[in-house]
Amino acid sequence: MLQQFLHDFGYFALFLGTFFEGETILVLAGFLAFREYMNIQTVIMVAFMGSYAGDQLWYFLGRRHGRKLLKRKPRWEAMGDKALDHIRRHPDLWVLSFRFVYGLRTVMPVAIGMSGYPPARYLLLNGIGAIVWATVLGLAAYHFGAVLEGALGNLKRYELMVLGALLVLGVVLWLWRRIRAPKK
Repeated sequence: MLQQFLHDFGYFALFLGTFFEGETILVLAGFLAFREYMNIQTVIMVAFMGSYAGDQLWYFLGRRHGRKLLKRKPRWEAMGDKALDHIRRHPDLWVLSFRFVYGLRTVMPVAIGMSGYPPARYLLLNGIGAIVWATVLGLAAYHFGAVLEGALGNLKRYELMVLGALLVLGVVLWLWRRIRAPKK
C-alpha cells in the first residue's frame, strides 16, 4: 500500500513540498529512498526542481509586489527587513545559502527580489544553492536511515514508527510556526 502510494504520488508530493517549504518532506523522502521506496537520485533531482521553481517564483513576486506580500503577515514583514539587511551586506552568500537558515526559506527570495538583485545572477546562484541543498539534505537523510538501521538492527520492524515520527516532527514544526506567528 505504501509502495503503491509513493509510486503514484511520492515524487509529485516531494515536488510540491519543496516548492512551498522543503526540509521535512525532503528528509522523509531521503529516508524513504534508503528504504528503497524511492530512488535517491530522483529524490535529489525532484527536490532541486521544486525548491528552485518555488524560489524563482517568490523572487519574481518580490520584484513586483515585495512590500505588499510582506505586509500580509507581520512576522514576514519583520523577517523581510532583517533579510534585506543581510542581503545588502553579503548578497551572493545569502542567495547561495538562505535555504540552510531555518525560517527564512520563503521570505528570503521575496527580499532578494525587492533588493534589486540581478535576475540572471539570481537564476544562476539560486540554481547552485538549490542543488547543493537538495543533495546535502537528501543524502544526509538517506544516510540517517543507514545509521538508524545500524543502531536498531532490522529497520523493517521500526519503519512505520520512524516514518510516523518524521511525519509528526514535520507537523509539530509546522504547528509551532503557525502558533508563533503573530495574529493580525
